[in-house]
Amino acid sequence: MTPEDAGHYRAKHPDGTRFDPSLADELTARAQDGKITCTAAHELATERGVEPSEVGKTADLLEYRIVECQMGLFGYYPDKRIVRPAEHVPNELQRRLSEIAADGCITCAECWSLAQKLGVEKMAVSSACESLKLKIKSCQLGAFWTDVQASGTSLPRRRLRGVTSEMSVPRWLPS
Repeated sequence: MTPEDAGHYRAKHPDGTRFDPSLADELTARAQDGKITCTAAHELATERGVEPSEVGKTADLLEYRIVECQMGLFGYYPDKRIVRPAEHVPNELQRRLSEIAADGCITCAECWSLAQKLGVEKMAVSSACESLKLKIKSCQLGAFWTDVQASGTSLPRRRLRGVTSEMSVPRWLPS
């Protein structure tokens, strides 16, 4: 999402996309000022036994902004992102990241899994990724678009308040 899309999260989903009303009620109870933290969204997913993407989709459809990414990548004020490159990346972490990362990219879920396996904070993994110039993609909550740059194309975005531009769209969206 771009800054001009803020508050138009529903546009990420095809028309007619539905959500579980009871999940929406629980999400609404946890949201404050139209925002839900990454931590609260993941806790809800765990409690309900649903994928984080289902909670993220529901948040989008309710036009809730996801904030305070546990990897430090987005949703902080005033700097938006708080992750900084690690001064030193332990050899084991560096080795594991290089094994996992494909084409300089790693998913959010892979970072979380690695943090758990190594017994380190999620932010330590994202800081290592910053140092190693690895791009973290595919937020488990769906907070940002998956790049389709491998095809060398971008598709026009839906018109939002009269503004159009080019953007990469998730592979699962119809063109």
